[in-house]
Amino acid sequence: MKTDIEIAQEAQMLDIRKVAEKIGATEDDIEMYGKHMAKVSDEYINRLASEKDGKLILVTAINPTPAGEGKTTITLGLNDAMRKLGKNSVVAMREPSLGPCFGIKGGAAGGGYAQAVPMDKLNLHFTGDFHAITSANNLMCAMLDNHLLQGNTLRIDPNRIVAKRCLDMNDRALRNIVVGMGKRLDGVVREDHFCITVATEVMAILCLAENLEDLKARLSRIIVAYNYDNEPVTAGDLKCVGAMTVLLKDAIRPNLIQSLEGNPVFVHGGPFANIAHGCNSVRATKVALKAADYVVTEAGFGADLGAEKFLDIKCRMAGLKPDAVVLVATARALKYNGGVPKDELSNENVEALKKGIVNLGKHIENLQKYNVPVVVTINKFVSDTEAEVEAIREFVQDKGCRFAVSDVWGQGGQGGLDLAKEVFEAVEEGSPEFRFLYDDELSLTEKIEKVATEIYGADGVDYTAEAMNAIKRAESLGFGKMPVCMAKTQYSLSDDQKLLGRPTGYRINIREAYVSAGAGFLVAIAGAIMTMPGLPKSPAAERIDVYEDGTIVGLF
Repeated sequence: MKTDIEIAQEAQMLDIRKVAEKIGATEDDIEMYGKHMAKVSDEYINRLASEKDGKLILVTAINPTPAGEGKTTITLGLNDAMRKLGKNSVVAMREPSLGPCFGIKGGAAGGGYAQAVPMDKLNLHFTGDFHAITSANNLMCAMLDNHLLQGNTLRIDPNRIVAKRCLDMNDRALRNIVVGMGKRLDGVVREDHFCITVATEVMAILCLAENLEDLKARLSRIIVAYNYDNEPVTAGDLKCVGAMTVLLKDAIRPNLIQSLEGNPVFVHGGPFANIAHGCNSVRATKVALKAADYVVTEAGFGADLGAEKFLDIKCRMAGLKPDAVVLVATARALKYNGGVPKDELSNENVEALKKGIVNLGKHIENLQKYNVPVVVTINKFVSDTEAEVEAIREFVQDKGCRFAVSDVWGQGGQGGLDLAKEVFEAVEEGSPEFRFLYDDELSLTEKIEKVATEIYGADGVDYTAEAMNAIKRAESLGFGKMPVCMAKTQYSLSDDQKLLGRPTGYRINIREAYVSAGAGFLVAIAGAIMTMPGLPKSPAAERIDVYEDGTIVGLF
């Protein structure tokens, strides 16, 4: 079998202008980045405003193995299958971060014969959106440190600065640093921190902003520090919002590329779901809903993270509701949750699968709390056996859910026809009244505890004194009605990645909390999760290279 990048490099891609025609866009409606990538114009978005919305299909997953289990692959393959059935559908997905590309997980362009292309460009610099976000964030931090040096008229307490610099790379050495060392004009000496670009509030804001005006308003509300009177100091106070917006003026426009089968794919924004809110941009989702009858979108990592945030944060803020949810599982991940080591996941083990399938059961129950139709699909691997697939089918059908096996990795859209038919039927049947997990009126701790007990299955929540003080301060400043964005390991329903399956008898530990005032939510950090990841012992970067003719190897 060819590698993902070999398949992608052999693809006969359509000119992006031909892809744009499939969403009713002319050459004047797009700004081309070469032959195969483009950004859509504000004029195109505005022209579609009066169109009726299509149906929204969310793709999520169970807790994955460390290598990921193909949620993006299913997203792209399902859309290709829907197109094969004659449906007007498009994809709206996130942009990949460089961190995983050079780390352990790899990129986020799908896999096999269900990919978004050009895959190498998508996974690397793409149209520069992440660079713009990194620059805007770091401009804000530079303005803050300059303000400290130039007299500090805002009376910022250097010990209470909360804004972090960022880099779109896994670099644990930058988590905690000291800046301003050297001579007096080199800055004020203080402790500083970095996070990965996808965890920044600027990324979250870009993905939640409706337009340029909303983007500016949200950026101005970012809390960068607190002054000596314990009052918040914002990016607006630093007078850097106009310059930040200039850096983001192109990045706010959704990108258009294509699948291996030449079908339209909107790609825009990319917050991680384990340390941020995990969804592509509201703008891309909304323009996709106007441009097509069906939109297949995804939310990062497992349903305990990405889907919960899609439903409780993105849908709440943007006025969206899904018409169906596709829950992706693999026999490999179920065996992993049943205690099978990573190097033995290709071996048949029905007993371990049945032990780990409780993880799938919990995710089904969680999604049903939102009153949405659930379709479970198995992302088929070559090593899957008939006995394993049948065990999963029986379990899912006993839960009252639709079920389909997908082989889009090996067959592209053709391998997703069964899934597409199940999704169509679920959408056409309609759904009960969609509901959120919690109401706005609950306190922040009540919201955190609602997610922890109902979604994760914890017995309760413990807070450090620092986290509880931060939550109380947030409520005293008027942020109590915000939704909560939980930062937690993706490998377990709990905050301990070693607790697999469906753990019970544990408590969630909130060690830190802070307000993302511009994004509009409170971030609660559980367990040992870090907002700046580190590289593994043997990072993928060791195996990536480029030949003289420009051919990239080892990206997957």
